Amino acid sequence: MQSFYDLDTPALIVDCDRLERNITRMSRRAEAGGKRLMPHAKTHKCPEIARLQLAAGAAGLTLAKVSEAEVMADLGVNLFIANQLVGPHKLERLTSVLRRVPVRIAIDGTDTLPALAAAAAAAGTQIELSIEADTGLGRAGVRSEGEAVELAREISARPGLHLHSIFTYEGHVMRLAEEHARAAAAAAVAKQLRHLAEALAAAGTPVEHVSVGSTPASQYMAGEPGITEMRCGVYVFNDRMEMRLGVPEEDCALSVLTTVISVRTDGRIIVDAGTKSLAGDCPFEDRTYGSVIGWPSLKFAAASEEHGHLQLQEGRAPRVGEKLRIIPNHACTCINMHNQMTAVRNEAIEAVWPIATRGCVQ
Repeated sequence: MQSFYDLDTPALIVDCDRLERNITRMSRRAEAGGKRLMPHAKTHKCPEIARLQLAAGAAGLTLAKVSEAEVMADLGVNLFIANQLVGPHKLERLTSVLRRVPVRIAIDGTDTLPALAAAAAAAGTQIELSIEADTGLGRAGVRSEGEAVELAREISARPGLHLHSIFTYEGHVMRLAEEHARAAAAAAVAKQLRHLAEALAAAGTPVEHVSVGSTPASQYMAGEPGITEMRCGVYVFNDRMEMRLGVPEEDCALSVLTTVISVRTDGRIIVDAGTKSLAGDCPFEDRTYGSVIGWPSLKFAAASEEHGHLQLQEGRAPRVGEKLRIIPNHACTCINMHNQMTAVRNEAIEAVWPIATRGCVQ
C-alpha cells in the first residue's frame, strides 16, 4: 500500500469517502425536494467525478465554457453551458458538440439570436436555450418579466431555437450573515423565478425547467415549490468558504499536500504550496489562504507564487520535511491549478484522476 504522504509535493488530494458521501447527500437532497440535479462540473473538471455524480442520479452536467463541453461530451449525457456564447469561434465549436450530445446554453438578450439560429441550421439540429435571470447578484441576466417575455417571443420566432428553461445563480443569498436572512432571501429568489415562469407561460412561451445554482443555498432551495432543477457544484469537495457557512471540516474532501521547507525562529513556517497550488482567493477578514488540517496553531498568513507562509501561534512547530495538508479557500480555483488529483481512501492511494478540463476557459 502506497501512502499519499509519500507523494512529491505540492499534490492535490481527494478523499474518496468524503467525496462519495457529499455526492450522495446532495443527490438525496435534490430527490427529497423533487428537483433534478445538473451538477456544475466546473468545480472538479474531472470525468471520473462526473461519472460518480451521474451514477448517483444526476440528469446531466452543467458547464461554464464550450471547451469544457467538448471534453465532457464523451460521457454522452445532456449538457448545460450556463454562460452566454458569443462569437463565431465559440458557435462553431458548439455546433460540433451539438452533433454529439444534447446541449442547452444561456441567453439574456436578442443580440446573439441570428448567429445561434445559423448555428442550429449548420448543425442540422435544434438549440435549446435557457434565459438567465438576474435575481440580485448583479451579473448577467434579464431584470424584469417584460424583458424575459420579449426575449422568449424572439426565441420562438427563430427556426432552430427552442426556449427550454429559465435559470439564475443566487450566490448573493449566502452573503447575508444570519441563517434566517439567507432562508428569506432564497425564498424571495424562488418567488421571483416562479413569477417569471408564470409570466412566460401566460405569454404562450412556457418553460420546461426553473433552475437554481448555489451549493450553500441548496438547503433552502430544495424545498421551494416551482423550482425544478439544481446546479450545485462545490458540494462535491466543499472548501474553507463552505466551512465559514457551517460545513464541518470532516465534509471537506479536497486538500493540498505540502512540505515544510523552512522553519524560522520567529515562528514563520514556509511550505512549498503557494498561489500556484492553492489559487489566490483570499476572501476572509483574517486574510488567510487556507486551513491547515490538524494544526489549529498554524495560521496560513501569506502566500507568494511558490511559497505558503504559515505562522505558529503556540505549541511545537512542524519540522523541515514534514508534510501538511491544506484545505483551500476555494476548491474551484484550486482545482484549476493542477493537472491531476490523487484519489485516496484513508491513507491509501486508489487512483490518479486527470483534471481533464483544466485550462478550458474558452
